[in-house]
Amino acid sequence: MSMSLRLSSFPPALWRLQPPPPPPPPPVVSDTAAAATIPLSSARSRTRRFRCLLPSSLTTQNRAPKLPPLLSSPGDVPSPEQDAEDEEGEEEDRASSARDALSRLLHLEFGLSSDDASRVASNAPDYIRSLIDGVRELDELSLWDSSWKSTPLLVSSASASASAVAGFQEKVVFLAKQRGDRGKVAFLESIGLPLSSALSVARSVSSNSLPSLLRKVKVLKEILFSSSDVEVLLGKNARRMMMHLSIPVDEDVQLTLSFFEKIEARRGGLDMLGNKDASFLYLVESFPHLLSLPVESHVKPLVQFFESNGIPRGQVRNIILLFPPIIFNKVDDISKKVLVFQKILADSHDIGRMLLKYPWMLSTSIQVNYEAILLFFHMEKVPEPSSHRAIRYLPHIMGCSTSKLKLMVESLGELSVRNKKMGKVIAKSPQLLLRKPEEFFQVVSLLENLGFDRETVGKIVLRCPEIFAASIEKTLNKKLGFLKSMGISNDHLPRVIKKYPEVLVSDVDHTLIPRINYLMEIGLTKREIAFMVRRFSPLLGYSIEEVFIPKLEFLVKTMEKPLKEIVDYPRYFSYSLEKKIKPRYWVLKGRKVECSLKDMLSKNDEEFAAEFLDIERMPVPPAPSHL
Repeated sequence: MSMSLRLSSFPPALWRLQPPPPPPPPPVVSDTAAAATIPLSSARSRTRRFRCLLPSSLTTQNRAPKLPPLLSSPGDVPSPEQDAEDEEGEEEDRASSARDALSRLLHLEFGLSSDDASRVASNAPDYIRSLIDGVRELDELSLWDSSWKSTPLLVSSASASASAVAGFQEKVVFLAKQRGDRGKVAFLESIGLPLSSALSVARSVSSNSLPSLLRKVKVLKEILFSSSDVEVLLGKNARRMMMHLSIPVDEDVQLTLSFFEKIEARRGGLDMLGNKDASFLYLVESFPHLLSLPVESHVKPLVQFFESNGIPRGQVRNIILLFPPIIFNKVDDISKKVLVFQKILADSHDIGRMLLKYPWMLSTSIQVNYEAILLFFHMEKVPEPSSHRAIRYLPHIMGCSTSKLKLMVESLGELSVRNKKMGKVIAKSPQLLLRKPEEFFQVVSLLENLGFDRETVGKIVLRCPEIFAASIEKTLNKKLGFLKSMGISNDHLPRVIKKYPEVLVSDVDHTLIPRINYLMEIGLTKREIAFMVRRFSPLLGYSIEEVFIPKLEFLVKTMEKPLKEIVDYPRYFSYSLEKKIKPRYWVLKGRKVECSLKDMLSKNDEEFAAEFLDIERMPVPPAPSHL
């Protein structure tokens, strides 16, 4: 019987990718009615319309019919569970048959190897389902003609069941070819893209053959995404780049912002940038023309350029994920953009470090703002070495408008931090420039509430500007609470902080607690340690291995002094063991002079010589060779 393919007689969506409408429920008929209205041949045909698709006749034998045969008893009617199992089995048979047909099409006509074709067909379930649904709808509407039999991909068989399978597969192949994407949609789904995205990307890479597209994906993943390292900070840096952007941006940065917004809206958010498989798919989905770039003449030279500027191959992807449009730039153009920063670089590795932190520095809008920022610092009389260092260590400054920077510069000026002092502050803590004035003054108020005046607060800014860029709740209050737990009262806090403001930004778990624990292990009590900290708080910043251990060993084993000496004079740890402690000890020992650590070390050379040697200046003898 001749079948007619009249595709213009129904909406194209019916045979493309939309699922078919649910079938109407089967009519409920009695045995008598069925006998009167349903011919035997018709009933058998309707209940077994796809049984011919099964690959083996063994699976079709002894199966209960879905519709009761004429004159059967009610006990012969299959249960709903059996119907569901039969339906599920038939669906799997269709899917298996469709996968086989697609695999052969990809291999024999579209050029993939047999293994690659099989892998693609096995990993494109939505595409396979759309083909099956398309065949089913055209079957139900009787819209086929003989043109679907023209494919030479299948071997004919005399077996009726095998012939039916071949017919179904030929229809699958026919629909797959009619779609015109030449296997690209199935391939793109097989690498992880949703079917809707695969359709969109396939249109963008239509000029590529399927084998070429497969090779390009493999090479790009190998070059850019082969590292197994999980970059957990990528998402954090992306948020930071957006947070501190306060200038009008060019098209490339705008495309990047849209890319970030799409990822942030998905499960896992921007943290998924650190997942190499997911991030590659996001990149392809948002920038499909990436797959059209020539690998040998464009992608590889670009990677080599970044590597020559100090960026490890495994981290080149970080630059591309944080600024995807850069991959479409030629190496010569990027080289010219890099030269803009030549005057602020201290060594050849600076540009690589800056790019990893802030790849937007290669965008047009950031480069224009960079020149404006240099001029701003010059007008504020900030020394060039200081402003250059600030930009090198925190290139995010280049995304900040000069009007916003001016607010922070004026805030620092209220504490008499200007010109050279300003340079010293921003060189040491450039992140302070990105603070909001209200956040800065909250820290100022915190210190004033502890008992500091404005002048002293200004000195603390110069000594440790990191305090004013820190979070009050997460950092400063936590350190104040730790000091109080040690036994430092509110009355003593100003002295402790003034002597060693760095304590407010020291890590409690990795810096402060280990030092306290060590001093307790050698025999000091918590009260004695608190007394030492009140008298000399820089004690909390000294290295255990490089300061505490060697100086305590010399104190106890060589000088034979008790630990009480360091409780009374904790400043002992601040003096050089080789240049001051040992030479003075050997001089006093040679003269058989006994004195406290304070008397031995607190005096300058002239005072020490006058008191213990009765001469104007003391020659410092070398330490004995046996030590």
